Amino acid sequence: MAASTLTQPLVSDLVGDLTTTTGDTVPVIAPFTGEVLHNLPTASAQDVTDAAAAARIAQKSWQAAGFAHRRAVLLKAHDLLLERREELLDILQTESGKTRGQAFEEVFQSASVTRYYALSARGVLRTRYRRSGIPTVVRTRVGYKPKGVIGIITPWNYPIALSIMDVIPALAAGNAVVQKADNQGALSILSSRRAFIEAGVPAALWAVVAGDGNVVGNAVVDVADYVAFTGSSATGIRVGERAMATLTGASLELGGKNPLIVLDDVKPSTAAANAVYSVFSSMGQLCVSIERIYVARSVADEFTAEFAARTQALSQGPALDYTTDVGSLTSAAQLERVQKHVDDAVKKGATVLAGGRARPDLGPFFFEPTVLTGVTEAMECFSHETFGPVVAITVVDSEEEAIAAANASEFGLNASVFSGSISRARRVADRLEAGSVNINEGYRASFGSVDAPQGGMKQSGLGRRNGPEGILRYVEARTVAEATGILTLPRTGPEWSRLSGVMLFLLRALKGLRRR
Repeated sequence: MAASTLTQPLVSDLVGDLTTTTGDTVPVIAPFTGEVLHNLPTASAQDVTDAAAAARIAQKSWQAAGFAHRRAVLLKAHDLLLERREELLDILQTESGKTRGQAFEEVFQSASVTRYYALSARGVLRTRYRRSGIPTVVRTRVGYKPKGVIGIITPWNYPIALSIMDVIPALAAGNAVVQKADNQGALSILSSRRAFIEAGVPAALWAVVAGDGNVVGNAVVDVADYVAFTGSSATGIRVGERAMATLTGASLELGGKNPLIVLDDVKPSTAAANAVYSVFSSMGQLCVSIERIYVARSVADEFTAEFAARTQALSQGPALDYTTDVGSLTSAAQLERVQKHVDDAVKKGATVLAGGRARPDLGPFFFEPTVLTGVTEAMECFSHETFGPVVAITVVDSEEEAIAAANASEFGLNASVFSGSISRARRVADRLEAGSVNINEGYRASFGSVDAPQGGMKQSGLGRRNGPEGILRYVEARTVAEATGILTLPRTGPEWSRLSGVMLFLLRALKGLRRR
């Protein structure tokens, strides 16, 4: 295991940035070793309330500073993220158990999102004139006002990327943020946040709290003018219900049981190589990773054999460098969940083609990347999200059968189509019920496209992050319309009598001119 820059003085320094007055702590476990990494200070509901009050004060000045100032600060933070990447990678790996390469994905995504919103916020949110009800008589413009304090609740699996993807558009729009970090990802969030504070974001503008979700998470929802949540569908529904009780808006990115369709015109070896990463990146602990593969019968034998062989060849271990392909699960709870799904499937008749067992010789939470066939509806892993390194391969006899099977889920977050024909893959993609669809890639094509919206359908959530949609959720659209004085709008019966004919002529003329 390579040397880490994560020292106890650094850890103590970072947790000092948390908002808390309780003196209470919870232990955080390092996945690679099972040892206590540090004791994390936790907040109270009152701490959250106080943080929101301070954030509201800071938000007024931040909004008034304008787009140019915010752009400069965010671009400086972008550079600091890149300069400090090795420290960020060490912390990410130590907290999550993922590989160096998959940790790098987070840093890359975070810098991309920061640059995107720094440069695009002003253009997306600029005041624009809109078509009025009666051209020249009325002039209409639409502008945007930041909502105020955004409550953000982020999970442990992609702590930096999922944090930045929600926090930065909120800041770019002129809002403040109170963020509940998952205990397991708090160090990663605090380390990345420090780059923004040193770049010029006021510390009070972006407060980070940690602790029990029923206390701290609920408090974050209660103080917010808008809520962005990423996590399980069950928790997300409760967050949405709590927000709606006060008519507070919310975006919810929730679970997935993401399908990949392998059509009969692929090169099986290439498709298998790409599919393996789509399934096992970050040990499958990614909301958009693939858990179901539907492969055309004519290429199924070759694809499946190649997929299983490549899975077995993956290098697994606790290295803080680029020498491993897959790492560890993040917690004992994750290990228990994965083992339960695999044991249940095997007991009920599934076949293990690769993996299928824990690897305590590598570390306490390691589990082999696992390939199953013969998975049926009776098995837990058939329709429930495993959120681990387990995939089920199913052979289908037609494109129609593959599409129907892919759509037969309560989830609709991500999907993928592998084909030798882009036009064919696009036709299939258009029929899949998912918020994002990747062609000849598992998730990175859409996940990395920061100018395009990402989010779920069905039980996979509401709202979108990334793209213009990702910043527009954090603002209130305001219409200002003015009478120009060219013509006085009718007010009395006689005035309506005189002008109604003119107004009818206008309606017909605008239609004839194809004017909106």
